[in-house]
Amino acid sequence: MSHVITEKCLGEQYAACVDVCPVDCIHPGDHKGETFMIIDPDVCIDCGVCLPECPIGAIVGSVDESPTYANINKDLTPQFKQNPKVTPRPPNEPPRKPGNKLVK
Repeated sequence: MSHVITEKCLGEQYAACVDVCPVDCIHPGDHKGETFMIIDPDVCIDCGVCLPECPIGAIVGSVDESPTYANINKDLTPQFKQNPKVTPRPPNEPPRKPGNKLVK
């Protein structure tokens, strides 16, 4: 079962998760006109290393926690896999969206 990047990442894209992923399954792209990251469910090994890296808690540990975004991650994977990696934002940088809060 794969981890899932949720709506909290939309417009944020901290991308610290990319640097720690041992199987390179996290990819950036555009969703709804905003920056976003997805986890490729076919590559994710469910190791959990990415979970504590997201400063706003945008990653959940299973598809059951966010079935809608699990489908979005899966559907966007073919398109996002072609995109170049992004440079991570500093984890202490304030969120861009007022509804998001730093969890660390």
